[in-house]
Formats: sequence, structure tokens, C-alpha cells
Amino acid sequence: MDPEVSRIQDDPDVRVMMAGSTLRKVKSKSWKKQRHFRLLEDGLTIWYKSRWAGRGHSTFSVTEVEAVREGHQSEVLLSIAEEFPADVCFTLVFRGRQGNLDLVAESPEEAKAWVQGVRKVIHKAQTMDEKERLDQWVWDWFQKADKNKDGKMIFKEVRTLLKMMNVEMNEEHALHLFAMADKSESGSLEIEQFVHFYKMLTQRDEVWKVFQDYSADGEKLLLDELQSFLSIEQHEGEQSSQHAQELIDRYEPSETAKKQSAMSLDGFQVYLCSQEGSVFKPEHRELYQDMTQPLSHYFISSSHNTYLLEDQLRGQSSLEAYIQALKRGCRCVEVDCWDGSDGEPVVYHGHTLTSKILFRDVISTLKEYAFRASDFPVILSLENHCCLEQQTVMAQHLSHILGDMLLTALLDGQVPQQLPSPQELRGKILLKAKKINSPGDCVDETLTDEVSDEEEMANDDAESLPAEDPAAECLKKSKSKLSRELSDLVVYCKSVHFHGFEHARSQAKCYEMSSFSESKAKKLAKDADFVQYNTRQLTRIYPAGRRTDSSNYNPQEMWNVGCHIVALNFQTAGLEMDLNDGLFGQNGCCGYVLKPDFMRDANTQFGPEKPKELPGYKPLRLSIQVISGQQLPKVNQKEGSIVDPLVRVEIYGVPQDQAKEETSHINNNGFNPVWNETLNFVIHAPKLALVRFEVEDYDKASRNDFMGQFTLPFTCIQAGYRHIHLLSKDGTAIPPSSLFVNISISELQ
Repeated sequence: MDPEVSRIQDDPDVRVMMAGSTLRKVKSKSWKKQRHFRLLEDGLTIWYKSRWAGRGHSTFSVTEVEAVREGHQSEVLLSIAEEFPADVCFTLVFRGRQGNLDLVAESPEEAKAWVQGVRKVIHKAQTMDEKERLDQWVWDWFQKADKNKDGKMIFKEVRTLLKMMNVEMNEEHALHLFAMADKSESGSLEIEQFVHFYKMLTQRDEVWKVFQDYSADGEKLLLDELQSFLSIEQHEGEQSSQHAQELIDRYEPSETAKKQSAMSLDGFQVYLCSQEGSVFKPEHRELYQDMTQPLSHYFISSSHNTYLLEDQLRGQSSLEAYIQALKRGCRCVEVDCWDGSDGEPVVYHGHTLTSKILFRDVISTLKEYAFRASDFPVILSLENHCCLEQQTVMAQHLSHILGDMLLTALLDGQVPQQLPSPQELRGKILLKAKKINSPGDCVDETLTDEVSDEEEMANDDAESLPAEDPAAECLKKSKSKLSRELSDLVVYCKSVHFHGFEHARSQAKCYEMSSFSESKAKKLAKDADFVQYNTRQLTRIYPAGRRTDSSNYNPQEMWNVGCHIVALNFQTAGLEMDLNDGLFGQNGCCGYVLKPDFMRDANTQFGPEKPKELPGYKPLRLSIQVISGQQLPKVNQKEGSIVDPLVRVEIYGVPQDQAKEETSHINNNGFNPVWNETLNFVIHAPKLALVRFEVEDYDKASRNDFMGQFTLPFTCIQAGYRHIHLLSKDGTAIPPSSLFVNISISELQ
């Protein structure tokens, strides 16, 4: 067994977890059931079952857990606070969109052991190097296949294992590998022999071939050979000599090879599978862009109906939805406020059956989580449907709870000619709402000009909505009433009605911003002035009212004309959120991405329909050789099912760049399929293009099943031999599933 795993198992808290505990799993005030939980021998898997479930049980990996919260730090545990004290309660928070697991221990000591134990195991999993990760992976498979738990594996168990691993293998070949690994000829494999079997099974011929091309003796890459590989294949140029030595120090497992400044095939494979060998430029993962330009020069990661976990008719409103969006780097959240009982405003999707949460709890959550993922400003987009009294209560909550975090005055006291920068606004929350007067102004204005999203939508989507909302009608007829206290909190994001590009050019202020439904935005996108307008004023786009299922529109069309706040339903996984995660996965995932230079110039003539008119227009050829796949996820968990994978590459960008190409499918092999097929594209506006790699399980009778994807900006691609580490539909990592590709980017001749 891996000695590292043994070491963590000596920890007293981890020992408590391995011995097992009876914990209450809590789903609501009325649903609290006892379950037996324990950490399995692999040091990573938590197993649990009900006392009455017979043989039925569930498991999850600690790698799926993002954090452990102590005490009453979830809505569910807060609801039972009177019944169970904080020191026996804790919450496991999962990555992606998976719900939390709320637990109650028998004693404070037991709760503490689980909280600290899970944190230690998470830390161990996160700090494993590539080799340890692989050893852990092999150990996991051994545990799964060793059905009778005797620490040995007979050939029948190995055959079952191959099916579990998504590989269809000729029995003769499998038996041959088994016999080669079974050095003691006992008819069974122990863990060390199984590791040998696994290595033979996962031998990467395609990586070996690349290695052979540069290795004189076929055994190792000397420093100058590795340098040649980095310079020629990985396009590293000048820095390749220093980088070659760094890679040997970092990834070479053999001390002997290290002493010779050489890299073995094992080290070479570890490097290619690492973050440095990935398709995404490591330096673009960090904060690398200029953050001192006006807010209107950035794309801003934005959420629509942030309070919802599901659909817009019956879905649950939850503080967790805000936490999840903010953790993903979202920098513009939406709050729909309505009059609540007891004078306390509530947040929910008005005139529907969605549940309600208190406005003050949303603001407290915002205070705690706004700057965990990024310290650049958060815009709070307020949909205000409250009476004057409750608006004043909202203003009090915003001021008291957020304190100095809330920006309530102009930065330098001067009425701005351009918006401040993300850098100047670090750590600040900006309120986007209607305002009685302009910043720095004392003159009172009427509010007949101000409308909410719903009213805008009633105008924009008249053709697509079955009936006009009577409440919106009443609102339209009555003059808006706005609390002075709430109005005074709006500084740089004053909501106004849009009066056309001509009016905006001559009269609009940089701190005025308008919201458009997707259909209105699509109409405006046909106007050449939209890109120029977006260099100076912020624009917010939101999904059409007919999307009651919380589906999303394609954000790329809006980014193509420079729209900043392209609000999506973060709770809904799919292509649109993949594109959003792809664009904002760069620049330290800080939620702000600097727009291309031709979208920041106030006199820009750029239009997405005519990229060829760009100054310095240089189309690029993108050539992707899809070589192989590694340990792709199973789609169907049925015992004998194996996938038939194909790879599709899609380009999203200006209309001329929209394209997709795919490989043929490989029958019955999700374990190590080899395609060796090349897909070619021409990119006309590289600075706006996103590239999406998707793997599907081919099905000739029905739609292909999604298996995994990875999306990134074209400008973040590393050319050369690269691995693409696939993500689940939910956007979470699914190691060790990956694609191996060779990418070349060249100017179109």
C-alpha cells in the first residue's frame, strides 16, 4: 500500500473516521435519519448506509468535497438549531452543483474529529503529486475488483475489472498480461504485481513514439534532447534550455536519471499529464491582465436569478445558490426583492411558487462570500418591487451589514467622465438600481424614466410571452416610488431606460446602465453602434421570460458586440455555462476579463460580421491532431456497457468562426482509444474565439451521450503535444480522464 496513505491513517481524527460513526443526515426540519459513515481503507472514499438498507450503501470520494463548515452554517442546520447545538453539527460542501450534506454527530468530540479528519484527507488529496495520484488510482481499482477482499486478484476478478475500467479486451491478450504480471505463478496478483499489470495495461504507445523521436538511446531524454523537444514540438523557443532542467527536477521520478540531468519515459509521461503539459497556458491561469482600465472595458461574469437552485416556477430559493455562484467567480449577482411579512423584504421569483428567503440573509451571505474567489468588485443587481417602507429597510440592511464594503460615494468626489477600474474598486460591492438623482447631484428627478427588468421584458418579449403580467401593468401605470435612503446607495450603476444609441452618444453618462432581454439585445446587436456604446457604458443582458425552466442563451453572441454583464442561470449546466466557465477560467478566475483592444477604443468601427476590416487583421489556422483518450468516464453504469467515443471540436466566436468538426468513433474502448485524426479550422477573430473539446458516446439509434468537455479561450491555448483534462457536465474535474492532442497554430498563407 502507498506509504503516504498509511501515514495519514495514523492520525487520530482519521482513525475515528475509519472506525466509523453513526451520524444523523439532515435534509429538512422534519427529515433527520441516522446513517453509519466510515472512511474506507483507501483513505479517500467515504462509505455510508442506513441500518435498514440491507446490503445497499452509498459512497463518495473526499476529492468531491470542497470544504467543511462547522456549526449551523447552512440553511438546513440553522432550521434545527434549537434541537441540536452548533458543536455537534457540520456540513460537507461538494464541488459543482451537487447539494450539501448536513450532518449531526452524537457528541462534540465526534463532530470535531470528523471536521478535522475530512479537512486533513482533503488536504492530503490536494497535495499529492502526479505519481502518488496514479498510485492512489491503481489502489482504488484493486480495491474495487478484489471482490472477496483477500488482498489478491484472480483472473476472473481481473476480467470484471477491465469491464469496470471501460475496456473491451481480447481474453487471450488479457490472460497474457496477467501471466506476465503473475511472476510467482500463483494464479493471482497481489497489489505489487497488480501495479505491474496496470502499467502494462496503460502503456502509452503514442507517448513512447514521441519519446523515441527525440531519445538517441530509446531509454532516456538527455538535457539537450528534452530541450530540442520543447523548442521544436512545444514551441518554447529561447526559454527551452532552462525549462528542460526545471521539468526534470519537477517530474522525473528516478534519482539516477535526475543525477544525469535526464528524463525517463515515466517522467516524460508525468510531465505531459501535468498542468504544464496541459492545453491551457499556465501563465494565463494566473491574474495576467491589466486591471486598471474602466469597468466598461471588461467582460464580467454574471448570474441571473442568482437565488434559484432550480427552475423559475417552483424552484427552491436558497442562500447556497449565492454561495455557489460567488465561489465560481461570479461578480454580478441578482436580488429580486418583494414586500415580506413583519416588514422584512424577501427574495424570490415574484408571482411564482418559488420559495422565499430573507433579503437580510442574502446580504449577510454576500458579505461573507463576496471576496473569497476574487477581490475585484461585486455588482449587486437589484430588482426592487418593495413599498417605500421596506425599501428603507433594505437600505438599512445594506448599510449596516456590508459597512465599508458597500461603495456609497464617488471615489474622488468628482462626477466621473469614465467608470473607475476593477483595481480601484477592489473589495467593494456596488449597488445597481434606480436612482432619484445623479451622482454628485442634488437636483431631484422624477422616476418616470426608470423601469425594472420585468417591465423591460414586457415590452421586449411581448411577442413571446403568452399574457402580460397584470402586476407589471399596474406598476407601469403608477409612477415609481423610490426611497431616498436606497437611492443614495447607488453610485456607479444607475439603472436607466435605453433611449437609443443617438441619445446615449449625446446625453448619456458613463454611470448609467441599461438591461436588455436576450431578444432585445439580439436586435440591437445588428446595429454597428452597439460595440462603440459598450466601450463607455455598462450593458446587462438577461434570459428571455419564456425560459421558465432556467435554460440559457448563447452568451457568445453578446460578447461579440462587447456586452459586459451577460447574465446566465448559473444553476443550469450545459454548453452555455461551459462557454462562460471557459472565458472566465483565465486571469486568475477573478470574474473580469479584459475585452480585446478593438472593443475598448471609443472610436471603434469593429462589427462581428466583418472581422476582415479589423486593423492588422491576420487570420490563423488551428490544426488539432486528436491522438488518443485516457480512461474516459462511463456513461452507463450497467455492468457490461462500454462506450464508443468520438471527439468533437467546436469554435465559438464571430459568425465566420463558428464551426465544428469531429473524429470517427472508436468501438468499445473508453479506456485508451486512439484516433490519430486531424481537425482543421481557420480563425478570423482569435481574440474573441473559444474552443470547446467534447467527448461523446456514439449511438447510431439515438442522440450521442455526453461524456466530458473542456472549453478555453483560443488565446490561452498552448501549442504542441498537450493533454486536455476533461470536465463533467457540471464543470468539475473527472481525473484521470483526458485527451492527448498535438496542436499547431500558424498564420494563414
